[in-house]
Amino acid sequence: MKMRFLLPLLVCLTASSAALADLPLLFISAFAPGEKGAIHSFKFDPTNGSLEEIARNTEVSNPFFLAVSKDNRFLYATYSKQFGGKENEHISSYALEGRSGKLRSLNQESSHGRATCYVTVDATGHSVLAANYSSGTVASLFASEDGTLHSATSVFQHEVDPLPAAADTSKQKPKQPNAHCIVVSPDNRFALSADLGADKIFIYKLDAATARLTPNEAQREAKLPAGSGPRHLIFNKAGNRVYVINELNNTVSFFRYDPDTGVLTLNQTISTLPDDFAGKSFCADLKLGADETFLYGTNRGHDSVVIFRVGADGALLREGIEPSLGKGPQNLLVTPEGKWLLCANMAGDNVAVFSIDPSSGKLKSAGTPTPMPRPSCIRMVP
Repeated sequence: MKMRFLLPLLVCLTASSAALADLPLLFISAFAPGEKGAIHSFKFDPTNGSLEEIARNTEVSNPFFLAVSKDNRFLYATYSKQFGGKENEHISSYALEGRSGKLRSLNQESSHGRATCYVTVDATGHSVLAANYSSGTVASLFASEDGTLHSATSVFQHEVDPLPAAADTSKQKPKQPNAHCIVVSPDNRFALSADLGADKIFIYKLDAATARLTPNEAQREAKLPAGSGPRHLIFNKAGNRVYVINELNNTVSFFRYDPDTGVLTLNQTISTLPDDFAGKSFCADLKLGADETFLYGTNRGHDSVVIFRVGADGALLREGIEPSLGKGPQNLLVTPEGKWLLCANMAGDNVAVFSIDPSSGKLKSAGTPTPMPRPSCIRMVP
């Protein structure tokens, strides 16, 4: 008699476990030192936008940024005992242990810079690129088939333009380079690095077979207006447009991009803030929607997500600005089917989930944000 009652329960539990295993997996970094720093793993339910934490990987310190290989087998994270300290920091390599959310540590290699704030992996999985904020350097590392990293194949020091000879140096201090991201083009031939201190986009050719960068001779750099502070950038899928979010003057810039030559041409710059806003705010991240009809960006200080409509020619029109439901919105993720947007509110210690209206691009909260210490980067394994 007891077995008759237990069987339905066992079937129910097995079905629930199978359903959980099929849900998309999220890795979210907790930007903190020592044991407080971790890479949290969640299951994401695309039917209602809910998160369920399933693992906490603590073999990392100050994991500011994450990247997942295209085959979803490996994860790379920035690692530092003291973020922005005197010593060069590292990139850590991990193997995903199935759908468990657990990470198996593989190895670490130097990022060849301080305050390593960005890591990405190319389409082949063999080129891992890093941007180092404090030192103003970018580096490329080769990754083996098993995900382990080798020492850097190339390192470049960014340079800023000198102050004009007539500049009053008592009021205008010399600027320093601050490499804030490095992003590979859709065709895997070029890599672009936004440098906040230099107000430039540095352009490199990428040799994917060797993970080696070389300056692009057709155009080595594209300049933005002084004081822009370019932070993050993204390509569209077609690989003929680049959007850059500028941290310091709270704008997004739209560039046309020539995929044959790697040349950028600035077309538009538009504000991320309401016209009547007079407080302090600093942009952080931007993402295109799944069908690229809308572009989203974060405002830290105004604590909001700005929504732009993307025109047929790539130009942007600001459609609205929605509260991020937490302080310091740091990083965004749009789910592959375009139904959901997730926002890591780092200073607010939570991750907010919003549904996306497909016609207007507007956001609607999926419920109370999920508490988490200092979330700084979100990555999904579908």
